[in-house]
Amino acid sequence: MGEWKTLVDELAAFMLSGSCAGCDAPGTLLCAQCHGELDAHVTAASTPDGLEVTAAFPFEGVAARCIRRIKEDGETVLARPLGAAVAVAGEELLRRHPKAVLVPVPTSRAAFRRRGYRVPELLMHRAGLTPSRLLTQTRRTQDQRELDLEQRRQNVAGSMRARHARGAQEILLFDDVVTTGATLDEGARALRDAGFRVCGALALAATPRRREL
Repeated sequence: MGEWKTLVDELAAFMLSGSCAGCDAPGTLLCAQCHGELDAHVTAASTPDGLEVTAAFPFEGVAARCIRRIKEDGETVLARPLGAAVAVAGEELLRRHPKAVLVPVPTSRAAFRRRGYRVPELLMHRAGLTPSRLLTQTRRTQDQRELDLEQRRQNVAGSMRARHARGAQEILLFDDVVTTGATLDEGARALRDAGFRVCGALALAATPRRREL
């Protein structure tokens, strides 16, 4: 029933869409040319604390506009092609860590109430990945969009906790967009404090300034 409702909601979003998410061409949610731009362009990055991140795209162009449409306009049907790219990006990482548990960065209560869905988990499901909610937020944090790296680190410091590990399980973190990497570092800190081994992170997109050139 839940999967059917999701499909109906996505079809409704498709019918109501007035323009292509990638180029604003009228009459389609995603034109053929922009759909072709969503083939994975795997990007390597790292967080300030040295956590290795594999992303399906740099956060720019068509991919960036699509994720904004998912977050801001509720056009969740776009998660399907983006999720397919995440699946491609994660293939090698998952081969290296076949027993790893995939843990999404937690979505704030305010964002979940506003959207009605958790973007990282939506993308993971569309990529065929199973999210494990081992992380929770312990307090509200400030919107990070206008903050620099140090401000972001201070903003999220101590904001997450994890359930304690049963054995030394390997963890791969997941986030939709990695900007400075401060949020992933806080998630990794909470998981390590709980006894887990964090061995990397997977993301839909990483901002160009976080890319390793």
